[in-house]
Amino acid sequence: MSHENPSTEAMQIRLDANYRLQRHVYDLTRKYYLLGRDQMLERLQPPRRGTVLEIGCGTARNLIRAAELHPDADLFGVDLSPMMLEAAERSLAREGLRGRVRLAHGDATSFDPQALFSRGAFDRVFLSYSLSMIPEWRAALAHAVSLVAQGGALHVVDFGRFDALPTPFAALLRSWLGQFHVTPCGDLESELRRLAVERPMTLTFEQPFRTYAALASLAAAGR
Repeated sequence: MSHENPSTEAMQIRLDANYRLQRHVYDLTRKYYLLGRDQMLERLQPPRRGTVLEIGCGTARNLIRAAELHPDADLFGVDLSPMMLEAAERSLAREGLRGRVRLAHGDATSFDPQALFSRGAFDRVFLSYSLSMIPEWRAALAHAVSLVAQGGALHVVDFGRFDALPTPFAALLRSWLGQFHVTPCGDLESELRRLAVERPMTLTFEQPFRTYAALASLAAAGR
C-alpha cells in the first residue's frame, strides 16, 4: 500500500472497495459505454520498438489490445488499485503477455517512472477513462505530459461534455456516473490547450458520439 500522502491512500482504499467485486465483470460491462477506446488505441502508432505507457491501466484490457495492434511496442501500465493490478496480471498471464507488458503500482499524479520501469519518458502515453476518476485530474494530466518523450505523444479518451446530448439524458448520465465516483472533466479541452502552449505541443481534440466522448492527442516536436 502506498503511504505517499493521506489523500492517495484514501483514494486507493476507495478504488479497491469499488473494484473488489466489479473487477471480475469490469471488461464485460464497460465495453458498452466506454466509447472510443479502440479508436484511440489504433491511433497510437508508436515507432518500431517504441514504448507505450498507460496511466490507470485497470484490468489491462487496453494494454492487451495495444499489444495486438502494435506487436513491436514495449508496453507498461500503472494503476493505484492493487486489486485491479492483480486482475491485470491474471489477464496478461491468460494472454501470454506477462513478459511483454510490465505493470506497477503508482499514483497517477506523482509516480516515478525511473524507479518503476528504469526509464524517464515514453514514446506514447495514454489515459483511457481514468482522468474522470482522479480528483486531481489536472495534476495527473500534467504529469502524463511530462512523461512524453521528444517526438512522442499523449493520447486521452474519456467522457465528453455531453452538451449535444438531450438534457434529461445528460443529467441522468452524470448522476449514474457519480455512483461510481466518475466526474467528467468538463474543461478538459481548455486544460489540454494550456498544456499544449506550455510545452509546446500540437493538440488534436474532438468529441465523437454527439459529445458523449472526448478524444484527444498532444504531439511533441521531434529532434
